[in-house]
Amino acid sequence: MRGVVAAKSGTQWTIEAEGHRATVVEVGGVLRGYSVGDREVVDGFGPDEISPASAGQMLAPWPNRIRDGHYTFEGTAYQLPLTEPDKHNAIHGLTNWSRWRLAEQAPDSVTLEFDLPPQIGYPWALTLRTRWTVSADGLRSDQEVTNTGDANAPWGFSVHPYVQLPGVAVDDTLLRVPGRSKILADQRLLPIGAVRVAGTEFDYTEPRRVAGAVLDTTWGDLIRDGDGGSSVTIAAPDGSRAVTVWGDENFHWWQVFSGDTLTGERFRRSFAIEPMTCPPDAFRSGRDLIVLEPGATWRASWGIRPSAA
Repeated sequence: MRGVVAAKSGTQWTIEAEGHRATVVEVGGVLRGYSVGDREVVDGFGPDEISPASAGQMLAPWPNRIRDGHYTFEGTAYQLPLTEPDKHNAIHGLTNWSRWRLAEQAPDSVTLEFDLPPQIGYPWALTLRTRWTVSADGLRSDQEVTNTGDANAPWGFSVHPYVQLPGVAVDDTLLRVPGRSKILADQRLLPIGAVRVAGTEFDYTEPRRVAGAVLDTTWGDLIRDGDGGSSVTIAAPDGSRAVTVWGDENFHWWQVFSGDTLTGERFRRSFAIEPMTCPPDAFRSGRDLIVLEPGATWRASWGIRPSAA
């Protein structure tokens, strides 16, 4: 007897409200799609595709890269698998390809959970829980993680949605990033310093056309919104449409990627806009690294807010 052939991304959960519709999936707890009416806000992928270029993934227990996959925490050295072998880095955490389980579901929201087991290179037990909600205000994701082990655990978090303005080329997009500094990176995309951006080609503190800029860039020293969080916005040249990705006060960095290393139709088609709690290589530098004590729970929220004139 033949077994059941499931979609490569696993079980699909779709939530809807006020014309907003999002789909999250079992493999990785990934945001596979998000639309408002007939407008695709997220540059997603099909149910039977493997998430391309980390589309929609949650990056935990670290975002971005760790040099050589090697770090020291509280006096002990650890070695992670090199998941970006061409650059000899460990990239984007450990939860991307695991199966998450359904915890709660309603027409406009779904909550998924995942137990990260202790493993080589990261010997701590965590329980991750993500609540996705859609409303007239957009898409919201409430993230929490609990250290279920008996020792302190290092923690960092980000997400990797690709957002788009269909019909607007990347070059013609107006971009605003609230960072007053940017990380200087080497050829492995690892930090080697930081500089102020005022008056430079990387100053997007006011909306500015992307033109030919090639971006895979980390910004820090954020200009905060009135609620203590921060946000990145892409907009059409005439201001008729915009998409804002926001993160609460727990996010201290933004990564923006213009898709230049992608191939085929995804080349320079959309922007990966990533709110990050810490910069690349934070497990080594300790910069903005969160230390979760046994039994402690960390919480943060982020979301996507489309708008149209």
